[in-house]
Amino acid sequence: MPANLPPAYFEAENRYREAKTPAEGIAALEEMLAIMPKHKGTDKLKADLRRRISKLKSKQQGKKKTGRRDSSHKIEREGVGQIVLIGPPNVGKSALVAALTNADPQVADFPHSTWKATPGMMYFEDIQIQLIDTPPIGKEYTEPWLVDMARQSDMILVVVDVQTDPLRQLDEAVSFLKEHKVAALRLAHLYEGKGIWTFLPFLVVANKNDDPAIEENVEIFRSLLEDDWPLVSVSAKNGRNLDALKQTLFTSLEVIRVYTKAPGKEPDLSAPFVLKRGSKLEDLASKIHKDFLEKLKYARVWGRHVYDGQMVQRDHVLQDGDVVELHL
Repeated sequence: MPANLPPAYFEAENRYREAKTPAEGIAALEEMLAIMPKHKGTDKLKADLRRRISKLKSKQQGKKKTGRRDSSHKIEREGVGQIVLIGPPNVGKSALVAALTNADPQVADFPHSTWKATPGMMYFEDIQIQLIDTPPIGKEYTEPWLVDMARQSDMILVVVDVQTDPLRQLDEAVSFLKEHKVAALRLAHLYEGKGIWTFLPFLVVANKNDDPAIEENVEIFRSLLEDDWPLVSVSAKNGRNLDALKQTLFTSLEVIRVYTKAPGKEPDLSAPFVLKRGSKLEDLASKIHKDFLEKLKYARVWGRHVYDGQMVQRDHVLQDGDVVELHL
């Protein structure tokens, strides 16, 4: 039976032949495998492509063990928080980062199109949050540095495809992280006395909720999760619920924005000071300048939880959106 391969297959094959790195070769082979028609005439060709992919992955893994360490995963922190996206192949992590940030990761309909960490800055009102797209996790091979990057982040987004067995995808991602002693902060009590673990806020993002007909899938998935995992369902394709996701990420980072003003002048609302939730007036003073903390007498605060210009002392707990006038 003839293979009847489409033109797109040969274009991908040319990219494979011109590939200069194992990662580029793997990406091209994965695309060829995804494009190839599924019938008996292509069985031998499929097996050959899978052998080539396996060989390149082994070569890539060997280089990582013996060669100089790859610096592509060393992402400098920016913004008010660093959030790492984790998930199996083809769930739309790259598309989600592209939709939320200024980054331009490779987005494709075939798996394993991402082979390095790609950061992007997401705007939320007057601040920025750093999102990092990462290579997919999988049973065959996962980048060894991915776990370290997850550990050092402020939060993990587990991205699943709500149209394709999202519960299995979530289980795979969570199991992978648990193997490396990384777990959700809300489940920390389950691991007491079991060694050194890293606990982080987790959020499950059910991607590809592209039209109302898929909403039933979302509700079934939500009911299966019960209250164990916070969930936001979005569509990177058409932007559905992305604003709700941004708000949830900001809330989950547990930070507040505080603005300052000089006596008799309007506040500067363009550049807030960002503090951890629960911070006090003295924490703000210390962040502005060490001399402010030493000389601080009191402050006046404008906000939703105080009356305008209320006088407060050093131990006053600040809230998101407060405007503070320091008196030294």
